[in-house]
Amino acid sequence: MDRAATAERIGALIAPFNKKGVAITDASTFSGDLEFDSLTVMDFVAAIEDEFDIIISMNQQAEIETYGQLVDAVVKLQG
Repeated sequence: MDRAATAERIGALIAPFNKKGVAITDASTFSGDLEFDSLTVMDFVAAIEDEFDIIISMNQQAEIETYGQLVDAVVKLQG
């Protein structure tokens, strides 16, 4: 799956978590722009893992700060 298709699927998954209706860009941060708390992050990561049938390790999660980084990580994990 290419990056654009992956980004589109992740965009659909993020919608229910985007309580403030923030416009999502590659530079959008989860803690800052979207104001995700740790529980929201865990729920969102679980949704991503289920959708793409991948596992995002705790180390990888710690390195992902922006939407663009997440999309790139998912693309890489899919091979």
